[in-house]
Amino acid sequence: MIYLDYGATSFHKPPAVYRAAEKAMHCCANPGRGGYGAAMEAAKTVFDCRAAAAELFSCESDQVVLTASCTHGLNIAIRSVVKPGDTVVISGFEHNAVTRPLYALGADIRVAGRKLFDWDDTLTEFERALKGADAAVFTHVSNVFGYILPVGEMAALCRQRGVPFILDAAQSAGTLPVDFSALGAEFIAMPGHKGLLGLPGTGLLLCSQPGKPLLFGGTGTQSIRKEMPEQLPERLEAGTMNVPGIAGLTQGLKCLKRIGTDTIFRQEQQILGHCVRGLVGQGFRVFAGAHQAATVSFLPGMDCEEAAENLAKRGIAVRAGLHCAPLAHESAGTLETGTLRVSPGYDTTLGQIDVFLRASAKLPPFPS
Repeated sequence: MIYLDYGATSFHKPPAVYRAAEKAMHCCANPGRGGYGAAMEAAKTVFDCRAAAAELFSCESDQVVLTASCTHGLNIAIRSVVKPGDTVVISGFEHNAVTRPLYALGADIRVAGRKLFDWDDTLTEFERALKGADAAVFTHVSNVFGYILPVGEMAALCRQRGVPFILDAAQSAGTLPVDFSALGAEFIAMPGHKGLLGLPGTGLLLCSQPGKPLLFGGTGTQSIRKEMPEQLPERLEAGTMNVPGIAGLTQGLKCLKRIGTDTIFRQEQQILGHCVRGLVGQGFRVFAGAHQAATVSFLPGMDCEEAAENLAKRGIAVRAGLHCAPLAHESAGTLETGTLRVSPGYDTTLGQIDVFLRASAKLPPFPS
């Protein structure tokens, strides 16, 4: 199988990730729940993950909260920053992991910047929308189109106006620089299983404030209290932790440090350019432009779901539909059709893209 759905999850993990997860299942008990060897090994595993994440994302280890997913982290962050009825600015390319928690809170949502690959439009509209806003939440990279938003400039605008903001780094962590200290975000959420090369059921939430707990329960510390602990990270980590997943995530983070996110980004840009040129040459409607990560959506001359099934029969794994991001499709004018999304990863080769292009050539072109 040629796997081109890294936007959903990294399917091929470094071997060290699998080994670490298996070792943890044999050697680790529950961190913070005892002074015996297996509990202490679990605690060390958790500490190592926090330390590796802190080094990669320029924060302190106690600012790293371990979550079950990026969605879990975003829900904590949004409920910590946004009150019911608050005015919140978002980009035109947000995932449901951002929009649904905001709708659930009854937030007054302002959508700013609807033009793909257009930093001028994004920044102009975002700056205008920030007037009188209570908070902002925005993605770093669109999961549908690979559009890299100008988050450094957006963060600066928020800081200038005193608007707290949350960054969704689901599609950027592990590929693009994510500097927590430089951005000044209240929270940055990211999954462990995508660009960080860890296992499903893991995620990271970088915190500049204690936040409001989403879950309440045991933490292994301060058990006499009726409330959750006041300090991070225990305040936001109720219940038993996914230690095998955390062990695997640690190895994913260490692998990224060895390879370098700059190296991964350069490799993926080469893959992206080759893929885009091939799809354009085959007559599809291709969504590509400046400021694009290694994700490209396109429209063939047939139903996208059927086209994805056709490619699957040829051994090609891509994703079709709305990709849990109807707002992004609304912005791009593809809400009724969805798109076919190709999202290569850290180990995708040009040869694999050639195989994909030979298969996509069998699909009908987009009608002119």
